[in-house]
Amino acid sequence: MLTTKIGKVGKVLICGMKGVGKTALLEQLIYGNVSVETEFHPTIEDIYVASVDSGRGSREILRLHDSAGLQGKAQLPRHYIHFPDGFALVYDPTDPSSLDMLADIKQDIERNKEKKDVPIIVLANMRSKRREAPASIFNAQQTNSVNSANQMEIVLNRAISWCSRERIKHYTVNAMERPSLYDPFINLCARLHPPQTKSTFPQLRQVMQKTQKSDV
Repeated sequence: MLTTKIGKVGKVLICGMKGVGKTALLEQLIYGNVSVETEFHPTIEDIYVASVDSGRGSREILRLHDSAGLQGKAQLPRHYIHFPDGFALVYDPTDPSSLDMLADIKQDIERNKEKKDVPIIVLANMRSKRREAPASIFNAQQTNSVNSANQMEIVLNRAISWCSRERIKHYTVNAMERPSLYDPFINLCARLHPPQTKSTFPQLRQVMQKTQKSDV
């Protein structure tokens, strides 16, 4: 019987502004059952468990904590900052204020987290496509789509620049496309559980081996 070794467990908090699609991302990542028609209710708090192939002969476990979306100047509750091993900050590229909130969240984490080098990633959720509208308003929608695309590009560029300055990994994902979610969480898992390095004192090991032989 083949068995897979279970590795370490990492706790990750998913946070961001209310309505940016955090729950949709997690539901798609874990279950792959999200579509344009899927409806979600505001999250209070939930936990998802993912088994990640580490490529090191074991599967790492991620406990993904879905948090309630923030509004206005609201801050993360203190226990949300202290217990996670890593953070995934989510924003909506069509809403500049959701990106601005991430800067406040990151500052709050750095101010209150004891471990200062905690892994953080940023996810730009491209959201889902809207349901088809009546043909009578097609032209108006075309114009709005062009304006929205330009605005989205501006926000994305600003986010990428901010992440570069803060040395945070930025990913563009889509809750409707499950494969787009794999890379961010696989890489985050790898950062949470880096491979153990071999001893940096080979000379000491050789001396110990010689000593053991002389004692025989």
